[in-house]
Amino acid sequence: MAGSADKGSKTTGMKSAYELALERLESQGIERPREEALSEETRAAVAEARQHAAAKLAEIEILHRDRLQSEYDPAKRSEEEETYLLERRRIEAERDKKIDKLRGERSD
Repeated sequence: MAGSADKGSKTTGMKSAYELALERLESQGIERPREEALSEETRAAVAEARQHAAAKLAEIEILHRDRLQSEYDPAKRSEEEETYLLERRRIEAERDKKIDKLRGERSD
């Protein structure tokens, strides 16, 4: 019987990157983050932080693509790519830091 080994599993089909990351955390003995433990106000602030970061990421990607279209020198294109990746990582790190801070300020 093909597929019968998966019968007892909670999910079927492909898992999202988030689900896979949570499984990795659990395999390392780290507890899953509990969103339900956050107040509505904190959840809204976290969502706003994510939305703000997504908007900034979209903005720098558009600007990056625009600059690449006008640049033909391979060295300068490579430099532009590296600058873009550094800026992207900075924005993502700021977002994660802000979310961690918000989650730490839970009101019980």
